[in-house]
Amino acid sequence: MTVTIFVLSLIGAMALGMPIAYALLVCGLALMGYLAATGVIASFDSQILAQRFVDGADNFPLLAVPFFLLAGEFMNAGGLSRRIVNMAMAWVGHFRGGLGYVAVMAAIIMASLSGSAVADTAALAALLIPMMRKAGYNVGRSAGLIAAGGIIAPVIPPSIGFIIFGVAANVSITKLFLAGIVPGIMMGLAIGIAWWWVARREQVQAAPRMGFVERLRATREGLLALGLPVFIIGGMKFGVFTPTEAAVVAAMYSFIVGAFIYRELRFKDLYRLILTAGKTTAVIMFLVAAAMVSAWLITVANIPAEVARMMTPFMDNKILLMFILMVLVVVVGTALDFTPTVLILTPVLMPLVKQAGIDPVYFGVLFIMNNAIGLITPPVGTVLNVVCGVARISMDTAFRGVWPFLLAQLIVMFLLVLFPPLVLVPMKWMLS
Repeated sequence: MTVTIFVLSLIGAMALGMPIAYALLVCGLALMGYLAATGVIASFDSQILAQRFVDGADNFPLLAVPFFLLAGEFMNAGGLSRRIVNMAMAWVGHFRGGLGYVAVMAAIIMASLSGSAVADTAALAALLIPMMRKAGYNVGRSAGLIAAGGIIAPVIPPSIGFIIFGVAANVSITKLFLAGIVPGIMMGLAIGIAWWWVARREQVQAAPRMGFVERLRATREGLLALGLPVFIIGGMKFGVFTPTEAAVVAAMYSFIVGAFIYRELRFKDLYRLILTAGKTTAVIMFLVAAAMVSAWLITVANIPAEVARMMTPFMDNKILLMFILMVLVVVVGTALDFTPTVLILTPVLMPLVKQAGIDPVYFGVLFIMNNAIGLITPPVGTVLNVVCGVARISMDTAFRGVWPFLLAQLIVMFLLVLFPPLVLVPMKWMLS
């Protein structure tokens, strides 16, 4: 009955048009009212809800969120994104379907800078869609490729998704960062192969092949941008700074490079960029705070134990259990956005994962990858909506273009379900 109250109150509030954060609070109120009525807790106490709400946002690792978002804003405004695209263009732009390979290569590199799928997708689409349209590429397919490339950002560190999951699940964020590198690269390789398959039929104008000197010049201009992920990952591996401190380093690095070296980040733009990052942070933090209220009541109501009882037939087979959980998250991801899905399902699924003996870091990587894929599945698909807006195409056109790349990334995810060492072995090697 408790699970029913939880699900119906959440879905009911969302059906009335409430924002997800408020729906989570309504869900918390409904759960507390039911627990008080059945005697599980002494009484309905709104002060406890308020205290849990404040405590949910009062978490030091969450300070990384605004700084990584700010780093992404500085990166786009300071010319780092454009130089990454130019560098990719210099090396692979002349191949058949070359602009698609540029998009994949740039998406992987930019994912290691900002950690935000929406920011990366918007930047790549603004830079590449006009070029691809002019060269004769199918715009829907091009938009689908860029959207699929954008969702690599939550998987390759620094990842805002890993920070939120790490806080909600009490899992090492550093381990999540290191474990996400190989799966993120695999996602990029998968959409690159899918692009090779679909681009064979493209009748497009290839970019001229650049000389070796021009390639070196483009690479030299992009080196400072490439240095950021190396600096961040190396600093965390050797214990120089924590993920939260790494976010501050990333923001300062992007600011210094954009303002004083590339000289494209103007001081008059700082207020606008900080305000944009602040607004996005406020949305995320409000969601986190509201979700922590529901998470506490989920624990009190013993919902994870009820879910575990439902999953009892699969507890002895880790691969089968992971497969079922991933299918569940895929379904939920079509209806909910990235952050709400992470915050709602983490407190429900993590006790089940630990009870089954599944490595929490391994589960976290696949869970975040799955939620990232949800960003390009309609009808909610935030990243798909972003690329539709930039390319000025309909959602139907974008979905017809994205499905080969969506399928490729789903194959990668379920491949990792079958072969957990692909996630865990590289992480342990990097930690050693």
